[in-house]
Amino acid sequence: MKDIIERYKKNYIKEMRKAVGHAPLMGTGCGVIIENDKGEILLQKRRDNGCWALLGGGMEIGETFIEAAKREVYEEAGIEIDELKLFGIYSGENGIITFPNGDICCVTGIVFKTTVYSGEIQNNTEEALEHRFFDKANLPDNINKYDKRAIIDWAKGLPQVIVD
Repeated sequence: MKDIIERYKKNYIKEMRKAVGHAPLMGTGCGVIIENDKGEILLQKRRDNGCWALLGGGMEIGETFIEAAKREVYEEAGIEIDELKLFGIYSGENGIITFPNGDICCVTGIVFKTTVYSGEIQNNTEEALEHRFFDKANLPDNINKYDKRAIIDWAKGLPQVIVD
């Protein structure tokens, strides 16, 4: 049993794709609304589709929501985050993602919010072309479909916690 868990621990999606191809997989994604001291949101321009999105990604086996969010932000932008507060839980049709390679996932999104981050934001990482802060009145037009609801909820100043 332990050998099986270890095999899937870091590469769950890749291992599952070997078995199911492009068929839909259920999963959990953890994203983070990172605000700077001006109240602007940090977004990343995704390498796979060119859209602006929250920093975050899929949980690995054995991770907590917080661990997954912190790991993903570090992998994507090279910064460390802390003092995460639950912002919202998102599910439904918007959570069905078809990736450019044809893979389909149905994701429940756990979105956190923080103003505590440290380190220098790295651009042109493996998953992101660019990172930029945006204010609520000047969000980019090409927001990633999966993240749009949470970003709009943030821009509207909706109360926490949102469950959809």
